[in-house]
Amino acid sequence: MNIAQSLECGVRLWPDKPALIFEEEVFTYRELEEMASRVAHGLSRLGVERGDRVALFLPNIPGWAFFYLGLQKIGAIAVSLNATLKSEEAGFIINDSGAKAVVTTETLRPQVPAQALPLLKHCLLAEGRASEADISFKELIEGTSCCAEALEMERDAPAAIVYTSGTTGFPKGAVLSHGNVISNVEAKKHYLRIGTDDRLLLFLPLFHCFGQNAVFNSGLAAGATIVLHRQFSASRVLPSIASQRVTMFFGVPATFIILADRANADDLRSVRYYFSAAASLPPEIERRWQEKFGLPIHQGYGLTETSPFASYNHLDKHKSGSIGTPIENVEMKVVDVEDGSEVAPGTLGEIVIRGPNVMLGYWNRPAETAQVLKDGWFHTGDIGRVDNEGYFYLEDRLKDMVNVGGLKVYPAEIENVIYQHAAVAEVAVYGMPDALLGERVAAQVVLKPECAVTPEEIMAHCRERLADYKVPSLVEFADSIPKNPTGKILKRILREAKSGARATAQTPSLPDVPYASRNAQAIQAWMLEWLSSRLQTEPGAIDVSRPFFDYGINSLALVRLAQDLGGWLGCSLEATTVWNFPTIESLTEHLMTTMRGASPSLYLASPSRPSSSEMREAVAVPESLKQLSDIEMARLLEAEVSAARQRKTR
Repeated sequence: MNIAQSLECGVRLWPDKPALIFEEEVFTYRELEEMASRVAHGLSRLGVERGDRVALFLPNIPGWAFFYLGLQKIGAIAVSLNATLKSEEAGFIINDSGAKAVVTTETLRPQVPAQALPLLKHCLLAEGRASEADISFKELIEGTSCCAEALEMERDAPAAIVYTSGTTGFPKGAVLSHGNVISNVEAKKHYLRIGTDDRLLLFLPLFHCFGQNAVFNSGLAAGATIVLHRQFSASRVLPSIASQRVTMFFGVPATFIILADRANADDLRSVRYYFSAAASLPPEIERRWQEKFGLPIHQGYGLTETSPFASYNHLDKHKSGSIGTPIENVEMKVVDVEDGSEVAPGTLGEIVIRGPNVMLGYWNRPAETAQVLKDGWFHTGDIGRVDNEGYFYLEDRLKDMVNVGGLKVYPAEIENVIYQHAAVAEVAVYGMPDALLGERVAAQVVLKPECAVTPEEIMAHCRERLADYKVPSLVEFADSIPKNPTGKILKRILREAKSGARATAQTPSLPDVPYASRNAQAIQAWMLEWLSSRLQTEPGAIDVSRPFFDYGINSLALVRLAQDLGGWLGCSLEATTVWNFPTIESLTEHLMTTMRGASPSLYLASPSRPSSSEMREAVAVPESLKQLSDIEMARLLEAEVSAARQRKTR
């Protein structure tokens, strides 16, 4: 077997049919095969042999297809590099893979630090002018034959090394075999029903597994036409869909979010099928899309390490919000993140995968390979669940989970709630450090044009739909959210922005009363403002003699009240004080008594603000709550909220 044999088959069946369309250029199956063959001969002439690695440091241009397919023909290994990498990043991957040659463009050539790459023999330019030290595309293929039959390769022979995006630490190279890729290509053709009449829009980066295998290789294997774009641009993609009569649209959630507002039904009239992957698609976006355009966005699931296709939400039985069931010959299950045992349907856990799509391993990283490949199962690091019919649902990345005082919070759940707000265009929820609870929930929000909303309104929107500990403590507005070239949100960047200093909750702008004037009336006024801000109600509607729990203020919220109140007063206030005096009236009376010296151990009065180290110790979670498990704590908090809401409705 050989990945390039699908192109050779296409030449026999459809020699004059367009295989690749790029801007004003059209390459038929015959022309694409001839270019790949010439590249294969040119590389062989340079000494590139079976098993050698060649780095493709290229944007989405036809040259990428020529070199990728040419490498497959001679049994060499294509190493994918993100075309946005800088010199040090590109050098790391070229060195890490031991690439004998690198293929790039005149524009990207300055980012190839040849002097720091001892194993690199050749630098080839697929586009632009070459310097004397480099080899131009014309020079490479000059005098070569237009026929080169693909070598027969073993199923487990490496075909490509696709580097992970490196959102944490250094990127790792997932080694995909000819068998991995071909099994995935056949599954894509079958499940998505890609046919010879289809035209596949491809703006997803070819250095990524989604664009490389799910669209490019699958499209060629089906005899379809690839409509290639350098990158996603709504102003260019929409006219291209109409003029090239695109039938299949592949994107990531970010592209669907953008087009949901910018496109109309006429723009997408030719498209019969939409597919989203690479990140979880918010159900609210899926709903909006189907209402506007009349067709669902189908979802599949997979990772670079699974070539990438692993599961599919079927045409015949589509379940909204699901990533579907495992594709043929692939197994999936959900396991406990602690002990690895399979969990019951509906229970959250880590998704693991086994099948012919699973990578051979990480290039030259046996220890890291062993961490994710256990007894043939690939551990994805993704949190999900499965229903009683075997349909899987992706909840979040394990590394993105927020730990709020021992309670697990999954950002995707909160993001979907925020997406339901009419003013929100895009949102990313992440964890920010907190000295008391470990982490708090934060959200960065992009608003729709000409929409105005306050952070407090977003938090109130969440509070109506989520348990209190899941409600963001911080809501920030931005013009855009950081993403990598595939459209995946980089929450690492958001977390790092908050890691330099102790994060504080976003509290309402409360009156700053002089220390000497902080009498009973001032303390009551502060607490009324604090409570009214959380409840989105007027202070006059709050009864100072009514317990906090009656208003839906649960245990973690009371910890926050103690922290905020202690900070305002300039003292150390134990959270147990708020439990013991659970109304504004009783807590105010207790504080005034304490301030007169009755219990100095509970109230450490100081006219000045405490230091940051003192504040970290200012409020403690009661020992009784520390002894509860995560599940017990979650049940306690949910029960408190539920009871409070029932009391309010009576």
